[in-house]
Amino acid sequence: MNLESIVFELSVIAVGAAILGTLFLYAKQPIIVAYITLGIIVGPSGFALISRTDHIEQISHIGVILLLFLIGLNLQPVKLIKLFRKTSLLTFSTSVLFGGLSFLFALLLGFDIQSSIIFGAAMMFSSTVIGLKLIPLTTLHHKRTGEVMTSVLLLQDMLAILVILFITGEKSNHVLVTFAFLAGKFVILGTLAFLGVRFVMIPLLRKFDVIQEYTFLATLAWCLLWAEAAHILGLSYELGAFVAGLSIASCKIAIAIAEHLKPLREFFLILFFFAVGAKLDLRLDSYLLLSAVAFGVILVPLKVAVFRLAFRSTGESSDLRKELGVRLGQSSEFSLLVAFSALSAGVLSEKGAMAIQVTTIVTFIISTYWVVLRYPTPISRGPAPHRTDKMLSD
Repeated sequence: MNLESIVFELSVIAVGAAILGTLFLYAKQPIIVAYITLGIIVGPSGFALISRTDHIEQISHIGVILLLFLIGLNLQPVKLIKLFRKTSLLTFSTSVLFGGLSFLFALLLGFDIQSSIIFGAAMMFSSTVIGLKLIPLTTLHHKRTGEVMTSVLLLQDMLAILVILFITGEKSNHVLVTFAFLAGKFVILGTLAFLGVRFVMIPLLRKFDVIQEYTFLATLAWCLLWAEAAHILGLSYELGAFVAGLSIASCKIAIAIAEHLKPLREFFLILFFFAVGAKLDLRLDSYLLLSAVAFGVILVPLKVAVFRLAFRSTGESSDLRKELGVRLGQSSEFSLLVAFSALSAGVLSEKGAMAIQVTTIVTFIISTYWVVLRYPTPISRGPAPHRTDKMLSD
């Protein structure tokens, strides 16, 4: 991999995303779908202008890290703990339900027990990237929506990490023991990050806050430092970035930091969605391909309905329950990681891994359309017609 190839690949992605994004916006289609479509067209399964996507995928992961960092900047730690208490049972119960139903579907497709379990585990979660990217956070209503979603998605991320650890063989004989170790590592990481902000970051930012370049560099370094620290501890980069953002959330400069990092986040998220599309291989058995697509079509409204009912137990309003259900209705980017981990560990066939990928991408596309056409988002061309001022100020 040399410099010229990277420049060429980034040029193809940037120019292609601009052209296809323009066409999609003229057609009033979600621009996220344009990035996924571009990956399919110019990736290995299409014209193969970009034949290998491994390095693009690694670079694009920075966008997800920055997304979680910015979400952390908009939350207060005390409020997050309260939300965890409210949503923990809901998160675990819905994840088990979605996993069980997906397991049964995989059995119907003729997968063996082991592959069916992995398929079920992959479908348990909702997408942090899709869910949080499409939250505007410009009103009290959507700030509450983002907070509740974040608490659910972070707990799901912990479960996803646990699943991946078990698939790769890094596991304890007791699930609760393994989860307790993960939670303990999370607490240690958070404690160190908050101490670092108090004794290192705040003094430095106060001293050099007039130099915007330094503020940008210092906060970006803080985000990536704790993302890498979390990875070393056996957690995910995303959790580390979220903790880094949460640790700075109480600082007055947090809002300015968020504004400076948004353009950088958007660029890397374009690469992320491109990589999702580029990894898709449509050269599947036609029956398996159609079955995976059909299950993706069924899974989204099923998740929407289940979440809508589940949030009744947490006391959310009727309108908020409906919106949360729609925004959490897709599968997760962790689904793709579960498939890759299982394939690498030799416990899942290529057909099984591709079925997971097809189902996941189908849910991404359907969910994005549903959210963008029905609710306000940062990529909507205007407010959703059915929203009222009262709902927006709820």
